Amino acid sequence: MARHPALRLGDSEPVFDDPAVTRDHRMRRAALAYRVFGAHGWGELGDGHISVRDPERADCFWLLRYGVPFGEATIGDLVLVGPDGTVIDANGNDPAEINITAYNIHWPIHEARPDVTCAVHTHTPYGTPWSANAEPFLQVVQEAAAFHGCHSVYEGDDVNVTSTEGGARIAAALGDGRGVILRNHGLLAVGASVDEAVGWFLMMERVAEVHVKAHRMQPISDAAAAEAAAVIGDPSYGWQVFNWAVRAKLPDPSVVEGRQRA
Repeated sequence: MARHPALRLGDSEPVFDDPAVTRDHRMRRAALAYRVFGAHGWGELGDGHISVRDPERADCFWLLRYGVPFGEATIGDLVLVGPDGTVIDANGNDPAEINITAYNIHWPIHEARPDVTCAVHTHTPYGTPWSANAEPFLQVVQEAAAFHGCHSVYEGDDVNVTSTEGGARIAAALGDGRGVILRNHGLLAVGASVDEAVGWFLMMERVAEVHVKAHRMQPISDAAAAEAAAVIGDPSYGWQVFNWAVRAKLPDPSVVEGRQRA
């Protein structure tokens, strides 16, 4: 059984000189991320998507093709989506269809935020009910400090995003933050890597869980939240969170290898 490399303090996203190697790394991490979501039971109703920007064609992103359960995702199941929403690299798949809502939401975010490599959204047990309040997170738990001053609420009530205009409104609400609560819809997070974006999403879900379950929340002060954010809000923290999760949920990373790219 293949194993993950040892996780050490100070580890962070690797940097590669070769775009092809970068692409393979991003696709592998995206497939693992889908599997982690599947291990949580997320996406079982066909909801949600993880997009990862191509390192050479920066206006395109890789997405899990339609019909593949998150818990069965492999690198070979990812397809490249162009700026018009069409599949421009089917990666050997036939058919190579996508959830068009993923394009409507994700493409405007990638267009508006060149710094974003990955965007993440799915419907979760706590993020979705909390989003029905259309309220931002309070500083009531350690993980919330990661979103102190860098998350927002999208106020639109278009829970079915049928166009890129809707996605553009979400991107505007997100601004330069790392997370946005979509009113009556759920959570969305972004990051400079797959690992970071998914780490932030996992933390947003944890924060939402506290908001849903706690009956008499007592927020900490802005000063205390800012102090905690200096550590917990560092991008490396989000990266580490995903790496803990993928090791806990998927001890054998080779499960995503599947069919390889030609």
